[in-house]
Amino acid sequence: MSSHRRIVRTNSSESEIPVPKINIGSSILGFLKWTIYIVYRIIRILWYWFERIFLIVFLCVLTIGLAWWLSQKPSLYRDWDPIDATLPIVSWSGDTANISNIRDFEWKTSTGFLSRFQNGSYALSDLEAVYYIITPFSDRDGPAHTMLSFSFSWGRHLAISGEIRKERGESFSALWWILNQYELSYVVATEDDIIKLRTNYRKNQVYMYPIQVEKEKIQLLFRSMLIRADKLSREPEFYNTIWNNCTTSILNHANALRNDKLDGWKYTILPSHSDELVYSAGLINTKLSPGDARSYYRIDELARSISGEVDFSTIIRKTIK
Repeated sequence: MSSHRRIVRTNSSESEIPVPKINIGSSILGFLKWTIYIVYRIIRILWYWFERIFLIVFLCVLTIGLAWWLSQKPSLYRDWDPIDATLPIVSWSGDTANISNIRDFEWKTSTGFLSRFQNGSYALSDLEAVYYIITPFSDRDGPAHTMLSFSFSWGRHLAISGEIRKERGESFSALWWILNQYELSYVVATEDDIIKLRTNYRKNQVYMYPIQVEKEKIQLLFRSMLIRADKLSREPEFYNTIWNNCTTSILNHANALRNDKLDGWKYTILPSHSDELVYSAGLINTKLSPGDARSYYRIDELARSISGEVDFSTIIRKTIK
């Protein structure tokens, strides 16, 4: 018995199964995009909180700083530097000012001096002239010291200068000038003291301009400055670089006597060329141009040429007409 094996052949067409290709570049790019997005979101969240934390910290520091600044009170009673220890005191007999503690130091060096003070009586009716004095701290537009000097018919000259009143061992700092760390004082002094210190010992450039103004206004200006000088000996104020310095003081006194106010905010902060403001207001008694006037009224080189026992104030006015 034979068996039959049935062989069935199945003919099927061979088909290729597609194998996906991996695009490595695209995958990396996608990964980087998601990474950057996640990092960005984290940074946004952190920055959101950082901004608020920073703002809170800043406001706290600002509040503490402002509270400290407002808590500062000017005083008459500190351990003053010997230069600044004695303040002028003024009383009045009619139109005559009786001034105690007029500074008349004999300077030996830029820091060493023989301490001397005078008392004197000055009648407003004897006033003849006033001079605006600038001592720049550099050749560029910038900080400077300014003051006024008054001349009397009997040959005497008195300078009034708004200055910081330093404590013993204190040094100058522009930052402290803003932060209520110095008191303001008005120094009433002889020119032999306060101008010669700058021309002969500190070797500063000094410009001395004769001011063209009515005699009555010179009297009112002198009186106004002496009243404030005396007030500062009883009611102290802070010196401030921006709004209560040597130049703002002069400007305020001058504007109190003028209908057309001088607007010199730039020159009160950087007063080395404040003579430009005075010149433009027609207050300098000269027909020279601003540049020529500045050269003409420079007195420090002349002052340093003086030797022997001579009248310092007369000599420095030799060329001033």
